[in-house]
Amino acid sequence: MKKSNKLKIFNDPIYGFITIPNSLIFDLIEHPYFQRLRRISQMGLSYMVYPGAHHTRFHHALGSMHLMQKAVNVLRFKGVEINSKEEKALYTAILLHDIGHGPFSHAMEHSIVKNVSHEQISLKFMQSLDENFNGNLTMAIQIFQGVYPRRFMCQLISSQIDMDRSDYLKRDSFYTGVSEGNVNSERLITMLNVRNDELVVEEKGIYSIEKFLVARRFMYWQVYLHKTSLVAEQLIVKVLKRAKDLISNNTKLPASSALTYFLENTITLENFDESKLELFARLDDYDLIMALKQWQNHDDFVLCTLSKMIINRDLLKIKFKSKPIKKESLDSKLKAFQKLNNLTLEESEFFVFEGNISNQAYQHRKEEIMILKKSGKVVPINKVSEQFDFNISSLSKETVKYYICYPKEIH
Repeated sequence: MKKSNKLKIFNDPIYGFITIPNSLIFDLIEHPYFQRLRRISQMGLSYMVYPGAHHTRFHHALGSMHLMQKAVNVLRFKGVEINSKEEKALYTAILLHDIGHGPFSHAMEHSIVKNVSHEQISLKFMQSLDENFNGNLTMAIQIFQGVYPRRFMCQLISSQIDMDRSDYLKRDSFYTGVSEGNVNSERLITMLNVRNDELVVEEKGIYSIEKFLVARRFMYWQVYLHKTSLVAEQLIVKVLKRAKDLISNNTKLPASSALTYFLENTITLENFDESKLELFARLDDYDLIMALKQWQNHDDFVLCTLSKMIINRDLLKIKFKSKPIKKESLDSKLKAFQKLNNLTLEESEFFVFEGNISNQAYQHRKEEIMILKKSGKVVPINKVSEQFDFNISSLSKETVKYYICYPKEIH
């Protein structure tokens, strides 16, 4: 049998060459579970607004691992002890942190599998891979779950300045062309340090954090919560709900076997076993696009119209308000659409609905970003922000916007 070269490199448009650090990482990348991420869009339906946003979860996972390699080198250079087993576990955990995403990433969360987050599915994938790889992922799983005793390692995977955010802000900014989100991830990483096993940022890195948080806030309003991608994602959720309703009433719908299974059955965390995981691993963006292309010719008005809207990018109108949507406004639009198309109220609710979104760049209640002062003292960022003319309070404020969606033909 030919021995494969496991010291390969990837050419990445953001960082240049990304090296595979060890044979375990190579074998994980080769695994069908991970290769599936090539077919999962990183930014859901954002390409309907930003035509370049066709990059995938595969790109992002490799980029995050590359930044983790940089972080490990920086911390070791500063005298932080990270043994080879921990190093391997850090690379594994960050590589697989998003492996549980379903079609179109966040757009489909909770729609295909009821009340199960992508993190919970990622954990199931990692546990399954751990069995395949003879327990070599055990420490990575502990770090991913946040239970490994060395806290800073868990923070490198999931915190307000983790490697996941450091990559996706820079990558999404690059592929959308929204330059305001372009953070200097490498600069921020060189400012990292560890005190009492907690991740800290050296005082001179405070402006890098400010830029990072401002970029994150901007990217959420400008890109992730953009009204057009928001309405497109809502339509995907609605079309799947309609498909599920029709199937439960014994209507046959063309779809891949994996998608059909999840439409026909209610899958929860309790019954999400190994066989369901195998089926979930067969799901990607293409299953959904293929289904929508077929459903646009279905004789059910709701399914057919919603599918056409997504395929042809002829979406609902969406209006943002600073206060909750008035019931009278929603009801009048519902009735107008119901009358225009001779539908039931329940059918009209697929086209006329309201909701809300929120944005908070710095979640200080969740976990503070800690600053290492020149004196050696460690303090929360809000204690030093004023000294640096850095307004952390405005970045900590949660902003909520309310929206109403309805067809263009009604006013």
